[in-house]
Amino acid sequence: MAIQKVLIQRQVADSLLTYSRLQHPREGILLLRGRKKHKDVLQVESIVIPPNAVHGDGFSSFSWNMLPIDLSFVGVAHSHPSGHAVPSQQDLLHATGRVMVIVGYPYSNDGDLRVYDLNGRALPFEVT
Repeated sequence: MAIQKVLIQRQVADSLLTYSRLQHPREGILLLRGRKKHKDVLQVESIVIPPNAVHGDGFSSFSWNMLPIDLSFVGVAHSHPSGHAVPSQQDLLHATGRVMVIVGYPYSNDGDLRVYDLNGRALPFEVT
């Protein structure tokens, strides 16, 4: 069943916002770890900074080959320094996992977070 709602733990939301501020004006990228809480609810419980990630103006990337096999990865989060927190075509082409979180400038509060499925459909989320 498709994910219908995402729960993001408070420390994860704070980490996403802080990391995005630190990377600005470059785009930052992080991996999301979590689990299904119910059949259609996903809980994001932690983040991982991918090794050897590349952060640039308008892009970020990393190699999955540098990571151990870990079934707790549920998606990728990245920042949009432009403030336009909507997935680009490139974001959708490279999305992996179950969800994608985009953090838009100015990275000041939970209102700057957006959550999408891999098709670019906005998902409701709650910071817990």
